[in-house]
Amino acid sequence: MHLFDNLKKAFSKERYNAQQAQEMAHLYSWGPVIFQVCRLMIKYGILDMLNEHREGMNQDEISAATGLSAYATKCLLEASLTTHIVIIDPDTNRYRLAKIGWFLLRDQMIRADIDFNHDVNYEGWFVLDQALEQGKPVGLKHFGNWPTIYEGLSSLPEQVQKSWFGFDHYYSDHSFDEALNIISANNARHLLDVGGNTGRFAMRCVEYNPSIEVTICDLPQQIGLMQEAVKGKLGADRIHGVGMNLLDEQSAFPSDQRYDVIWMSQFLDCFSEQQIVSILRRAATILDKDNRIFIMETLWDRQDYVPAAMSLTMTSLYFTALANGNSKMYNTDDMTCMIHKAGLEIEAIYDRIGNGGHSILVCKREI
Repeated sequence: MHLFDNLKKAFSKERYNAQQAQEMAHLYSWGPVIFQVCRLMIKYGILDMLNEHREGMNQDEISAATGLSAYATKCLLEASLTTHIVIIDPDTNRYRLAKIGWFLLRDQMIRADIDFNHDVNYEGWFVLDQALEQGKPVGLKHFGNWPTIYEGLSSLPEQVQKSWFGFDHYYSDHSFDEALNIISANNARHLLDVGGNTGRFAMRCVEYNPSIEVTICDLPQQIGLMQEAVKGKLGADRIHGVGMNLLDEQSAFPSDQRYDVIWMSQFLDCFSEQQIVSILRRAATILDKDNRIFIMETLWDRQDYVPAAMSLTMTSLYFTALANGNSKMYNTDDMTCMIHKAGLEIEAIYDRIGNGGHSILVCKREI
């Protein structure tokens, strides 16, 4: 039984009465345009203005402040009104910010999600059905002809890269310090960061521990991005890179030296179950009895709240349509099964890491 039984209960019974369910179904049916209304109310600064003017603003004032036509302003305000983003005083016709609008404006997680979904996912999800049927990231084609998004990451348009990394970094950066506290208990002197991306965790490691060495193992393109990102920074001389295709089953993990910790953060969710078993099995071959693999993931069934679980299961469909066509955000049972198939066992699990959603699974070789 998992720690988060309240989440299980939430998904085992009806959440809404009939009227509420019908209202939610209507919202879902207009979901794409409601999303764009939310985004544009932020983009044009309307939510900001309403937050500053607590007494409210009328349509003409908003139109003048934004430079939008009366028509455009009215369309956005009326759509926001009927979706409870703003409210209106019936006597003065002045609009004020509603609670939903405030969260759209101030919740940094929601802002990262909005940018990611608009810039990276929105067009790709138009062909989600084809991606599901073919098991390929069909939605990636409007960016380029790469087999997965990772090969093309360094070539994506600047704003797309910004939103992709903004999403990725938001969900990882808040967990770094707690993760390092857990890793430090293992007295790590050399850490192998598998899928280390642009080296943000590696930089935090060398800042945290002045004697640790970090080797990042990732695609050659990513190693190039990492080297540029850490260049000239304090401790960068203790960060090394090994370029390799982790999906090549003949590609062995670097074994030229002993690694106390093999670190995989938000990495395994980028692969299919078969690929994960292969990666873990090869990682296990360079592990001795005293060393450990630390897997940090946002397992959707270990979340405290329904919106968090929902966000993660929706992120699975980014992997389907754009990333690679065959990976997802996994649950605890699936991840445990893959770990065991790779000849590993789970020694400990740490939950609620960072902003609350991450778990760290500490794995050792099966005896």
